[in-house]
Order: sequence, then C-alpha cells, then structure tokens
Amino acid sequence: MTAFLFALSFLLAAPVWFLMIFAPGRRFTDRVASSPLTVLPILAVYLLLAAPVLPELWAAVSRPDLDAFRDLTALADGAGAVWAQIIAWDLLLGQWMYRESRRLALSPFLTGPLLVLTILLSPFALLLFLPIRAIRTARTGPALASADAT
Repeated sequence: MTAFLFALSFLLAAPVWFLMIFAPGRRFTDRVASSPLTVLPILAVYLLLAAPVLPELWAAVSRPDLDAFRDLTALADGAGAVWAQIIAWDLLLGQWMYRESRRLALSPFLTGPLLVLTILLSPFALLLFLPIRAIRTARTGPALASADAT
C-alpha cells in the first residue's frame, strides 16, 4: 500500500504539471494553476502515509536532528510522507512560478523547462527563476510592480 501511495502522490500532481508545461495560457490551465486546492489530494496521501509514523514524524520535526530524520525516512511510510510533502510543495512552487511567468509575459519556451526542473530539483529551478523574474520586473517597470501590490 505504501508503494502505491508513494507513486500516487506524483500521479495526482502530474496533470497540473502537464497543463502548465504543455498548455500554457489556456483559460483552464490558468484557472487550475491559480488554485491552491490542487494540492489537497496530495496532502490526503501525505496524511495516510504520516498517520502510522506520527510519533517518528513528530520527533523529527519537533526537535530537528539528523538521526531522528534518518530514522523517519528509514520507514517506508516516513519516506513516503516526506515524498508526498515535497510533491505538494513543489507543485505550489511550480504554480506560483507559472503564474509569475504569465504575469511577466515570459515565453513558454523558457517557463516550460524551468517547470520541468522544478519537478526534478525545485531549489535549482527557483534559484534560476528568481533572477529571471527580477530582471524581467526591472525591465517592465512600475506597471508590473504595482500589479504585485494587488
């Protein structure tokens, strides 16, 4: 069951990623990408995986310690729960990057590969996206900066 839930966590996110990468700018894609509710099914998987290892999970997060975290991820449900959490947060990050890319009128040929990188290694993707966003915002001037405030 744990292996199924582990795989399911990404399968639940995959349609959203697919839309953002392969159907950017479509009204349906923009609606889906603007909803934080996309992560709810993934978080349900997280809860199913986290419940059996709640004492180990609590130990790992209440007193951060490498050994406690290692003990948690040595358990199949613990590793699965951490994976589901990563999938959920990566998806939220990807949705934000997609919306920012649309707002800044970045090319889908730039945004698509950045989103693929976000799926695989989100910290690297964010480190690439933030300077691109800053440069684009600086070039487009106050009009987009005022849109940030709303």
